[in-house]
Amino acid sequence: MTDKSAKPGMKPQPMTAAVHAGLAVDAATGAIAPNISMSVNNAFRPGDGAFSAAEAGDLVDLPYLYARWTNPTVRQLEQRMAALENAEEAMATATGVAAIAALFLGTLKAGDHLIISDVCYAGAREMADTLLPGFGIEISAVNLSDLDAVRAALRLNTRLIHAETPCNPLLRLTDLAELAVIAHAHGALVSVDSTVATPVATRPLDLGVDFVIHSLTKFINGHGDALGGILIGRKADVARIRSLAGVYLGAAMSASNAWLILRGIDTLFPRMAQVGASAQRIAEYLSAQPKVIGVSYPGLPSHPQAELARRQMNFFGGLVSFQTRDPHRLAALMPDRLRYIHYAFSLGHQRSIIVYLDTAEMMASTFKLDGAAAADYRRYAGDGVFRLSVGLEAVEDIIADLDRALAD
Repeated sequence: MTDKSAKPGMKPQPMTAAVHAGLAVDAATGAIAPNISMSVNNAFRPGDGAFSAAEAGDLVDLPYLYARWTNPTVRQLEQRMAALENAEEAMATATGVAAIAALFLGTLKAGDHLIISDVCYAGAREMADTLLPGFGIEISAVNLSDLDAVRAALRLNTRLIHAETPCNPLLRLTDLAELAVIAHAHGALVSVDSTVATPVATRPLDLGVDFVIHSLTKFINGHGDALGGILIGRKADVARIRSLAGVYLGAAMSASNAWLILRGIDTLFPRMAQVGASAQRIAEYLSAQPKVIGVSYPGLPSHPQAELARRQMNFFGGLVSFQTRDPHRLAALMPDRLRYIHYAFSLGHQRSIIVYLDTAEMMASTFKLDGAAAADYRRYAGDGVFRLSVGLEAVEDIIADLDRALAD
């Protein structure tokens, strides 16, 4: 709740920043809603200063010139997301995976070493395994919930540790404050994909992390109609990455998508409050079902890291993962039995979405774990999990849908 005793000029509460940060009433029209600047080109006067990416210390310090560099609508989105993460700067990209590519390729060079969470967004993990070694970058995939394993994986050339918490699809957590202490003592940076948590649950920069990444496509947009990603951190760090990846990778966000995502952020806090409350009830419901043999949700006392979840998260998110008996048969039945939940990939929409993720298939295509790492994956996922992204439907209707799906 906003502190009404706060003095003018003080930083607003996060819920207020989600509605107001980066916005100003249009001086010409008085419009309150943000405009969309669809122009690719902007007029300027020669001789008024530096007008090239090569000359600029920070592209956002230039006048608006060309939409691949900066755009007024995209800039509003960057400013609002920086405010939500209590950060100095942000750089928006066309997709979430583009933000990850910007981070990796703008931070690492040949001879550097990256530690990446062994279970994280498939696009990040597969990029690290298949693309980065070709640039001479060394990779170690590590269970980042095991801080001793992190210490053991550090090398003299370790430059970046990339985490995701809660990680998709296990909903396993990483202690961000402790990870940052370990990394910084070694001279390495820490980045966190916080897509599942959102700034409503966790603000990683406040815990000592250097970079935060979001797939804006998911909960932050919240409507399933716009792709986007963002990289957030210190101004100097983001400016350096923007001058490289922001210019040369060509993954600029469109103005129309930025406008749609700004609209989504307006309702981020109330949406996530409902989603989180529903997810908690659904997790508790699933835990009591005879056909369900395991549920992973950070808000359950049964979660292996429930104490860390309470310490690091303001609420426990909108994803629930669960295991069942005879999951392949159940997955085949779901599209016909479900009335409101859609059987589809992705997550974070206003409508509930479910999909089955087979462990053997995930190991073959993305994670390729063995030994203790594979055993820890199975601790959360068994032979496979249903990943449920909870939407804005009445929780009673979502539970009724699951009842129909689980019926004999």
